[in-house]
Amino acid sequence: MKLHVTDETSRLKAVILGTAQSNGPTPTIDEAYDPKSLEHIKAGTYPVEEDMIKEMDAFNEVFKKYDVKVYRPEVIENYNQIFSRDIGFVIDDIFIKANILPDRERELDAIQYVIDQMDPTKVVRPPEEVHIEGGDVMLYNDHIFIGTYKGSDYKDFITARTNMAGVQFIKDLFPHKIVKEFDLVKSKIEPRDNALHLDCCFQPVGSNKGIIYKSGFREEADYMYLVNLFGRENLFHIEREEMYYMNSNVFSIDKDVVVSERNFTRLNNWLRENGFTVEEIPYAEISKQEGLLRCSTLPLIRE
Repeated sequence: MKLHVTDETSRLKAVILGTAQSNGPTPTIDEAYDPKSLEHIKAGTYPVEEDMIKEMDAFNEVFKKYDVKVYRPEVIENYNQIFSRDIGFVIDDIFIKANILPDRERELDAIQYVIDQMDPTKVVRPPEEVHIEGGDVMLYNDHIFIGTYKGSDYKDFITARTNMAGVQFIKDLFPHKIVKEFDLVKSKIEPRDNALHLDCCFQPVGSNKGIIYKSGFREEADYMYLVNLFGRENLFHIEREEMYYMNSNVFSIDKDVVVSERNFTRLNNWLRENGFTVEEIPYAEISKQEGLLRCSTLPLIRE
């Protein structure tokens, strides 16, 4: 398999889509990895497997429509394998295995059959001190954007998934790229104030546009970096409640094709007004786990 991913929006050819099969029981309060899951566990509204399978099937149907080769993880009994973006990502022609939360290591084993099809010299595992997850890594032309958390209390936040050692690792691996890190707002208790990954508050669409949530950035300068790079008129600003429902976590199949949640009315209208084909699907149940469309995918080949 010849890996090739240099941006977020070029025509998709091959992808790993997570699975909700045998998702396991609702986690306990102590098992919650993020504040949004915690909120739904407490409220008794945590999503059920049957609904999440339907949502992922709808996503898979869109991939079929666009003739995308889809790989699925091998099913682990009673285990959440929806968010394949967390466990690895491709930059250029290199597959980087994420150093994920230790109890999620089995998710990498479940896609080993895909990794076995890659050139082994192009598969990289960072050293142990490097924390990095795919939701924090975003490609845009000669840029690599990386979400991180620079607070001295990093180790206290299970919602802080990428550290500065992760940023440095990518800088060393891709010296010819402009690697820009963004310090994200984190919360253990309020999902409306927690940018779990960079794609929870920003994502490029098309060739020069993007979706952004200003308050997801701890530093105004980081937000302004993107405004200056893209131009304010090319950015769709989402509001706090839209960020909570993960409006920036859509997924591009092509420069002009975006898969979006069907309830994102304001965003979907803006996309259409700007010439995009919007493939609307139901994904509101999965969003209760603080992840959405981009989180569920691991692109392997784009044109």
